[in-house]
Amino acid sequence: MKKITFLGYGKDDTRLIYELEKRDCIVKRFNQKISSNDVEESELIISFGYRHILDNKFISQCHCPIVNLHISYLPFNRGAHPNFWSFYDDTPSGVSIHLIDKGIDTGPILFQKKINFVNEKTFVETYKRLFIEIEDLFVKNIELIIQKNWSEKNQVGKGTFHSLKDLPNDFSGWESVIEDEIKRLKQKSIH
Repeated sequence: MKKITFLGYGKDDTRLIYELEKRDCIVKRFNQKISSNDVEESELIISFGYRHILDNKFISQCHCPIVNLHISYLPFNRGAHPNFWSFYDDTPSGVSIHLIDKGIDTGPILFQKKINFVNEKTFVETYKRLFIEIEDLFVKNIELIIQKNWSEKNQVGKGTFHSLKDLPNDFSGWESVIEDEIKRLKQKSIH
């Protein structure tokens, strides 16, 4: 039985904890800020929807891999609001499962998938699709992840990064129609 620490979403938010338990993993979940003492017995740490930055001290004291699920096609849109920035910056949309290193979303990629949106018109709709896609990518590769039997590939290119404060102050919100909102925001930034 593998001992896994799951950081972020709970069972009501994601099916991934259930999928891990179904495969005889002992899952200990945290949503609050943790220390290396909290994960001493862990064989693997999975971060999905965790709102705290794991600092360098924690990463260096951690004796097991830390896997992060990020709803962007890395190296593009590291950091906050990746779904918004893929449209605003016209960069690829997708999902990435990567190892956490000392940078923000800069670690080696384990699994990745580009996503093309066809029927989704709002940011909420694209976010929901990305959420399903990252869960599906995780479940498709769950045995490899649990066994730590993956191939790492370094991120290629500079990519992009955005912090929370980069989101435009006059952003109309996640329910807005993407095409209209991006056009409005870009026209406003020209003037």
